[in-house]
Amino acid sequence: MKSGDVRHSLSVSTRPNARVAPWGDVLFEWLTRFFALLVLFILLGILASLIVTSMPSIRAFGFHFLWSDDWDPVRDQYGALIPVYGTLVSSLVALVIALPVSFGIAIFLTEMSPGWLKRPLGTAIELLAAIPSIIYGMWGLFSFAPGFSHTVQPLLIHTLGRLPGLGMLFQGPPLGIGLLTAGIILAIMIIPFISSVMRDVFELVPTVLKESAYGLGATTWEVVWKVVLPYTRAGVVGGVMLGLGRALGETMAVTFVIGNTQHLSPSLLAPGNSIASSLANEFAEAVGDLYTSALVELGLLLFVITTVVLAMAKLMLLRMGRHEGKRG
Repeated sequence: MKSGDVRHSLSVSTRPNARVAPWGDVLFEWLTRFFALLVLFILLGILASLIVTSMPSIRAFGFHFLWSDDWDPVRDQYGALIPVYGTLVSSLVALVIALPVSFGIAIFLTEMSPGWLKRPLGTAIELLAAIPSIIYGMWGLFSFAPGFSHTVQPLLIHTLGRLPGLGMLFQGPPLGIGLLTAGIILAIMIIPFISSVMRDVFELVPTVLKESAYGLGATTWEVVWKVVLPYTRAGVVGGVMLGLGRALGETMAVTFVIGNTQHLSPSLLAPGNSIASSLANEFAEAVGDLYTSALVELGLLLFVITTVVLAMAKLMLLRMGRHEGKRG
């Protein structure tokens, strides 16, 4: 067969696919683009709705709303300092507690756990994520807080509370509820999320890399620190940010145990408030446009805080990637 006949037969055999494939590709491309843009438009719509609804509060208080600790619906005077402070502090406490615990769980499950224990233990940890937040709140209020106030809090007051500087964080009466209690409950809630993500990304590390390190005489800690973590850095940071985002926006569990008082105190044992708990407690009872607008502005601040945290995590990953390239 001549070369011209071969080309003609190939073009004839592929002509139906040539007519169908471009339309299918174009349809698939526009469909996926629509879904991606739909998420962006929904996000922008939520942001625009929050801004428009909170405009009366923004006009009335301006930037003073951010650092004012005044919250008096009777006088229509509102400030976001106490809820923002409670949100950030309780989330930071939760992250400080949950991060090492989640890291230890993930390392144990991927590197040291026997085969018969790995699956049931991993399943049990994942089941913690399925427990509704209101159950955590009820357990924290009726079971954890009373025991915490009679055992751990007095110990913290009489030990860490007497240290210069640091002691101010652990002073006050042992009430059981407060910022520290809220942070501990949040830590218990986000540990399943962070540890599950860490375990999944740790299992993606090629076995040959770890076996090579062990062959060179590295210990388990050295393999984790110098092989596993550098390989899974992006996934680990993503898991931590997932847990932090859950902690920042948690409502019911925090509402039960944080105290729900508009009181600003440096002590972690003192009752406080958070943005989510303020919205849960007061939104249904808000009377007047300014009161409602102030609460919506709190929601806008939570939106901004979460966005800033995610942006900082992304920038940190980019900087770490640049430095890794320079070292290479």
